[in-house]
Amino acid sequence: MSKSPKEIELKLEVSPDVLDQLKRGGALQRFAGGRAVTKPLLSIYFDTPDQALRKAKISLRVRKVGRSWVQTAKLGTGVRGGLSSAVEAEHPVRGRAIDFSVIEDAGVLKTLTDVIGDKPLTECFETDIRRTTRLLTSKEDGSEIEVAFDLGEVKAGERTQTLAEVEFELKTGSGARLLEAAREIVGAAPFRLSPWSKAERGFRLAEGAAETGIRPKSAGDIALPPDETVELAFREILRSCLTQIADNRVAILESDDPEGPHQFRIGLRRLRSAFRLFKPVLNPQTLKDLDAQARVLATEAGKVRDLDVLTDEIVSPLAKVAPQGIGLEPLLEHLRTIREESRAALHAHLSAPDVNAFLFDLAAYTEGRGWLDIDNFDQTARLAQTIRVYSRKALDKQWKKVSSYGSRIDDLTIPERHEMRKALKKLRYGVEFFGSLYPKSDLKPFLKRMKRLQDIFGYLNDVAMAEKLAALPDIDGKSSRQVLLAIGFVIGWHEAQSSGTWPHAKGYWQDTKKVPKFWL
Repeated sequence: MSKSPKEIELKLEVSPDVLDQLKRGGALQRFAGGRAVTKPLLSIYFDTPDQALRKAKISLRVRKVGRSWVQTAKLGTGVRGGLSSAVEAEHPVRGRAIDFSVIEDAGVLKTLTDVIGDKPLTECFETDIRRTTRLLTSKEDGSEIEVAFDLGEVKAGERTQTLAEVEFELKTGSGARLLEAAREIVGAAPFRLSPWSKAERGFRLAEGAAETGIRPKSAGDIALPPDETVELAFREILRSCLTQIADNRVAILESDDPEGPHQFRIGLRRLRSAFRLFKPVLNPQTLKDLDAQARVLATEAGKVRDLDVLTDEIVSPLAKVAPQGIGLEPLLEHLRTIREESRAALHAHLSAPDVNAFLFDLAAYTEGRGWLDIDNFDQTARLAQTIRVYSRKALDKQWKKVSSYGSRIDDLTIPERHEMRKALKKLRYGVEFFGSLYPKSDLKPFLKRMKRLQDIFGYLNDVAMAEKLAALPDIDGKSSRQVLLAIGFVIGWHEAQSSGTWPHAKGYWQDTKKVPKFWL
């Protein structure tokens, strides 16, 4: 009886133009490349009326390759951080129909029949693509990776969606070579980690939920089973951060939406917070470079984000309340000029090879257990403890940092207020990472109070942002005096607002302090 192999793939989304460039790429350094072969592929996906297969993370399709048809069942079709690992049962069939009699793996056949039961199978959607494949062989250890450049459409009834992907599939050898091959093929080209299999794309398209265009993305929810190990939970959190960073890097390059730099910076901050929350179980030497690179990128994105906030949230809203003789338009014009220069600099860096190197290094760290310390014999036990137990300690530790500032809230200096704001933000990231481990009814009251407190500190940060106007580059020309007057007015207005808002901070802190800590 044959055993179906486990397929390991990395899926990257690119634009059709980038796909064409990558397909025409030159010689590789670490891999010997086989001859490119191009074929049209028509794939028809099947499921029951209630989508029983989809719910069980199974895809079932028949694919026409030339004049032949091949039936494929994939068990475990989820994609995380662009990577999928599924059991695959593939067999030739006679035509455009499912035939269970050809399945040799008894386990796969039983799973399919148990899930489907007596429900009928129907065609749900299809993909019509032109695939160019090359077999890459590692010069180091002979590992074989098939790279496929897919360009075409997903079709569901009257709906269609363009598909442009690069897939790397490990055929034999080391999984580490998969990322090495991707790094060489992709180079500096921007990519997104594909969040879905082709099957899931089809279902989403059929439901009318498919994406249109490149948009900034916030972090998705993280669902952690209470009995998950610390190590697997950390990997899941890293995958979430990596996806948010990679997606919003492309969003910045494709549009001027100010949400792009904002979400990109949040992704980097979440990553650095994860490093700190899990520091007691990690080998700190292995993440120094990643943390340093994340800090640099977050700082650069932060410059653009700060200018977006200054322009759109700090200065622009005051145009209606500015006294006669103080016009804000010269200041706004100057801010827009500086913002465009900063955005261009960020755009240039995000198109550079070192950004892809960072993303692939982070992916390799995530999937290759880069946090392991071979000389630390106690680390295995710490990584094997349940995340529910670990989260309590991690959240409590961060809460104590917030409390150390909150206990002196009346006497905090301006720099200390900013430190408390950052400590609150790190606590919020921790709550988001671990929130699924606790009942929503326990989580909600704490989050509600903490949000009020964060709003106060958020406005404090806005005042600090307004004060940055005084450090803008010198202004030349006739508008200099007008700009300086506008800066003085904006800073004064926000400082006055702040002096009336800050006294509420103590009350909000006391409210937050009294709410039961859901992790205890």
